[in-house]
Amino acid sequence: MAARRIQISLTPEQRRRLDLLAREQGTSLAALIRQAVDQFLGHDEPDPALALESTFATMPDLQVPDRDEWDRG
Repeated sequence: MAARRIQISLTPEQRRRLDLLAREQGTSLAALIRQAVDQFLGHDEPDPALALESTFATMPDLQVPDRDEWDRG
């Protein structure tokens, strides 16, 4: 789908931070804003790898009982 040009106004601080983030990610300001809009609108499909990475080992001290303990009645 072809993109349509729009004009928005940003505060100097917003522009500075977006420019910095775009440089860090190696992308354009426009691509960064499109990505933010997609996230805001909820059009991104869930990324299973990202979900696993963000939750993996969040409870490193969790102790799970042996299966034998689960089967006791």
